[in-house]
Amino acid sequence: MHVAICIVGFRNPHDIAACLKALESSTHTDFEVVICENGGREAFEVLVQTLPAKLAGGQSVRAADAGSNLGYAGGINRCIAGAPDADAWWVLNPDTVPDRAALAHLCARLEAGGCAAVGGTIHDADGRVESRGGQWKPWLARAVSVDNGLRLGEAPGPAAAAERVNYLSGASMLVGREFVERVGLMREDYFLYAEEVEWCLRGVQAGLKLGLAPQANVLHQQGTSTGSVHDIGSRGRMPVYLDERNKILVTRDRYPARLIVAAGAAFILLFLRFARRGAWAQLGYGLSGWLAGLGNERGPPLWLRV
Repeated sequence: MHVAICIVGFRNPHDIAACLKALESSTHTDFEVVICENGGREAFEVLVQTLPAKLAGGQSVRAADAGSNLGYAGGINRCIAGAPDADAWWVLNPDTVPDRAALAHLCARLEAGGCAAVGGTIHDADGRVESRGGQWKPWLARAVSVDNGLRLGEAPGPAAAAERVNYLSGASMLVGREFVERVGLMREDYFLYAEEVEWCLRGVQAGLKLGLAPQANVLHQQGTSTGSVHDIGSRGRMPVYLDERNKILVTRDRYPARLIVAAGAAFILLFLRFARRGAWAQLGYGLSGWLAGLGNERGPPLWLRV
């Protein structure tokens, strides 16, 4: 199986270099790397200076200048278009360090059949699981990460059964050709956040199934590109705003009949998440994003375009 590894950068060449270094030890060797730099011409030139033309195993590494910030979905779509002959595309965050056997486990699960896209185990530097896929709760406009908080050595919980997972983490997901041909590409009007949720839900609603390879471990150093940090009171305007806005957009696009109820639930959850922790600035960012979702605002936020 020939895999195109799709990475979207945003002025973070050191993250990408660490990711490529990990990929050099991959036990699955039939792959190429395609990178889309969203950070502008200067960032692209810096990135190119740091990239090898080939990895130690001979795999090619190619980079493209997006020309402008296309968002995560736009960057991934550019990468997929840049490797049209691949058998599958591994969507991989630049701030990840995959285990050497991660890609082999993902490919083995996809080749075993019964699914069109595969996720693995995303974990942090402390060995805590961030997710093994997730469950989208349409009445709450809420994404729930499966097995969040478990230790890496612990067995997956019952929620990690593939039939109970309806989306995969965009930090690491292997997407087969059937998925792309039947479902299409990611929606670029989300810009950032929840685009992989909508993509997977679209595939599930089209009758495709998702698979899991729990042994495919990928370290995720979360938020190096977007500023999405663990301390809730330190989160910036953009990640909070887009997270709340795009939850509403997912509901609007995939479950429109539930929008009114889900929007009300999202409003309550927003207050519970930020107000009780005294994160008043983040509450304001979230409320403005929630309102933007109700107004069907798409693309980069208006205040980013100024």
